[in-house]
Amino acid sequence: MFTSTGSRGLYKAPLSKGLLLVPGALACLLTLAFPRHQGLFSYDMQAVRHNFQFWRLFCGRLVCLDLRDTFCSSLLIYNFRVFERRYGSRKFASFLLGAWLLSALLDVLLAEVLHHLLHLNVDVLPSGPLAPVFALFVPFFHSIPRVQVTQILGQLSITNKSLVYIVGLQLLTSSPFMWIVALSGLTSGELYLRDVLGVQRVLRVPGFAARACSRALEPLFSGAEPNREAAVGMGATLDIQRQQRMDLLDQQILLSQFAQMRRGRQQQVGLINWNRFFPHLRHRGQNPAQPRGSVVPAAPNPVSEEQVARLMEMGFSRLDALEALRVSNNDINMATNFLLQH
Repeated sequence: MFTSTGSRGLYKAPLSKGLLLVPGALACLLTLAFPRHQGLFSYDMQAVRHNFQFWRLFCGRLVCLDLRDTFCSSLLIYNFRVFERRYGSRKFASFLLGAWLLSALLDVLLAEVLHHLLHLNVDVLPSGPLAPVFALFVPFFHSIPRVQVTQILGQLSITNKSLVYIVGLQLLTSSPFMWIVALSGLTSGELYLRDVLGVQRVLRVPGFAARACSRALEPLFSGAEPNREAAVGMGATLDIQRQQRMDLLDQQILLSQFAQMRRGRQQQVGLINWNRFFPHLRHRGQNPAQPRGSVVPAAPNPVSEEQVARLMEMGFSRLDALEALRVSNNDINMATNFLLQH
């Protein structure tokens, strides 16, 4: 499920960690310890329309009152933590804030349209920060490349994004009116991502608020840098440990090659001398008629421009995308993980 976003836990994702811990803990307390107070956090649209209880647009969208919704939304937030690492906590918080505010307006508009046109009374919507979770599917769809993992029955393709969409579908079908929240969340995410009517300049976290939250909350929710050696030993079987060690070795090799290519890029112009990185290939292409010490440089594998374009759409430069694809032997999934993590 997390092949497209890496496996470094919540390192450099304090906001995602806070969204996992605080709403989840409040949902468990309201469900198990204080069930009588759940009405304060109910997303009651009828009370908003008729009794003008506009405070429910705030309180009703803070905590999930269904533990299944809490679990599914937590899985999705954990998966979407990669956007906080890429954009930074302030920009990521601005996206969530903009989607949260825009979706509140869209919820009211959709409820009124359904009431007047279809005579469908939308009394209570699912509670919790579900609209921003659905809004995160927009950058996930646009920026995370789709890489095929396997096929079922020779026809059904399984990609690195399939399980994320399955969890989203499970969340969508958990309530009769969840589709309204999903539609408003996806629409608000698209509007904010495309900066329609300049919403990114209006609906963003102020600098002073970002600095204050960074000083007060980041020490509480900052994740420790993962211990690679300890992570390798967490496998339950020898096969899992062996596979983890192989993955770690591949990652270290990629990091070393990528760093050397960055240094060599400032010194060389033209093709990269791959014999410098792979000494065991030094005599493979040598012509017997040539002197013993001469070497024929190995031609690099061609890089697909389509894969380069997909990595550039994620925000990486063309040179970084080319180098990552070359050192990963044109494996876009490995190149994406490498660029996101390093």
